[in-house]
Amino acid sequence: MDNETDDAIEALHGMLDRAASIVAFTGAGISTESGVPDFRTPGSPWTVNKPIPFEAFVRSREARIEAWRRKFAMDDHFAGAAPNRGHYALARLVAEGRSPAIITQNIDNLHQASGVPDDRVIELHGNGSYATCLTCGWRHELATIRPAFEASGEPPSCVMCAGPVKSATVSFGQAMPQDKMSRGQQLALEAELFLVVGSSLVVYPAATLPIIAKKRGAVLVIVNRQPTELDAIADLVVRAEIGAVLGRLAG
Repeated sequence: MDNETDDAIEALHGMLDRAASIVAFTGAGISTESGVPDFRTPGSPWTVNKPIPFEAFVRSREARIEAWRRKFAMDDHFAGAAPNRGHYALARLVAEGRSPAIITQNIDNLHQASGVPDDRVIELHGNGSYATCLTCGWRHELATIRPAFEASGEPPSCVMCAGPVKSATVSFGQAMPQDKMSRGQQLALEAELFLVVGSSLVVYPAATLPIIAKKRGAVLVIVNRQPTELDAIADLVVRAEIGAVLGRLAG
């Protein structure tokens, strides 16, 4: 790293040391360092296994079959993914009581795997590690769904009500979870330091949260390898690998 980046990292840690309330907002960049592919990198497996839009999933049995085929194909791409230094650094902030929660656009469950309790992770786009019934909301485990799907070729149905079962992620065209978005907005309003980690900040309405925090008076820091549309309003921008930037917090 060059001197300018080193100086930015030192400035960030000074800000973290002084802040009493730190809200982290994470995107795909934190998990690519764990081997989880993102949507926008050329050649990403997501270009081959694009998520099926929600309307098609609900309307068509064939679309549900293809959605589940693609889901399990993508799961195989990052089956061995584990939390990295960035995840553990943010988990430590939560454990020390310096961060009330982590807001994430990710669906990979790696924040929970790093030790953050479920109720301290606000998943704006859902979670891909389990499934739910679209009719009654009953939770279904993938370890049961996958072998049955691969044996029969049929999309899963709810064991409680026979409704369609879908991965517990928010698909294109599916409504955002308003309770999660409302909680994220409240945290943005209360944050002393709002820390964006690995997000390109192009997906809305999630990307409004840093703006809300900044307008409310929070210090806004963006840690991302590539420029974002909100760099101009940030108090500090660090363009470097997330693990290298935050690693010292992980202990």
